Amino acid sequence: MARKIIGIGETVLDIVFRQNQPQAAVPGGSVFNSMISLGRTVGVQFPEVRLLMESQVGDDYVADLVTDFMRANNVGIEGIQRSGGQSTLSLALLDERNNARYEFFRDKDIPRFRIPDTPVGPSDIAIFGSFFAVSEATGPQTKAFIRKAKEAGATIYYDINFRKNHPVSAATVEENIALASIVRGSSEDIESLYGTSDAAKVYEEKIAPLCANFICTRGAEDAEVFSPGIRASFPVAPAGSIVSTIGAGDNFNAGIIYSIVRNGFVNEDLQRLSVERWASMVETAMRFSADVCASLYNYVDPGFVNTLDSGYQS
Repeated sequence: MARKIIGIGETVLDIVFRQNQPQAAVPGGSVFNSMISLGRTVGVQFPEVRLLMESQVGDDYVADLVTDFMRANNVGIEGIQRSGGQSTLSLALLDERNNARYEFFRDKDIPRFRIPDTPVGPSDIAIFGSFFAVSEATGPQTKAFIRKAKEAGATIYYDINFRKNHPVSAATVEENIALASIVRGSSEDIESLYGTSDAAKVYEEKIAPLCANFICTRGAEDAEVFSPGIRASFPVAPAGSIVSTIGAGDNFNAGIIYSIVRNGFVNEDLQRLSVERWASMVETAMRFSADVCASLYNYVDPGFVNTLDSGYQS
């Protein structure tokens, strides 16, 4: 059976503003951005790997735009639940440092998201996170699917991606952490949840009892990896011109998953990676992030895949 990468999360149309003026309108969503970048890389280099997105859209122009965009980027739409109502819109408001804050416009009357029924096997990878994984409207269904994937032996990647305006308890997030093979969180995520940006402390006290592997990113500062027997920091490569940081974390996630596929890793392999393997994976993830920061788009450039053989260390 062919390996699958399954993303479960929100799909939106991001309208990007700078200095109160709209700059671009692009399909987005945290997991969605990761999946599009994987479609442009894994989908090109490893066409035998199936990429599927599990999500919900309305019945409108935005839904057509999003699903057409997925097809064009090697991401299957079989798991997209098209419901009556309006698709979600997001205003991404860039500040003077090109960091974004968001305002979301969701149709509260859209039919309830159903638990996906896509089969999952031990070689598959499932990625989830952000608001979709903790919302009362979609979190329980997401957990049910991820629990099925975990029971099947799949690799589970969880991006905390916690927003301060999300009224969610740490306990809810920890339910997701307990399902994961790898957890990624930013220093802002863990500070919002636990009142400290000390990643080592959070790993030892909160994450390690639930999940063995934790990556903490800190924007332009060193990324930290915590795994059994490993505590390591990896410097961020010098960035070029930063146009927007939208999607930087999402594409870091895509880079880690790309490395998992490229190396042929399955879930059990992730419990015994060497520090050298982690270094290579993080370096690749940072390359994904750097590429997306150079444009207003939420995913790597279609030509980015051609750069991956140069400088890639397996």
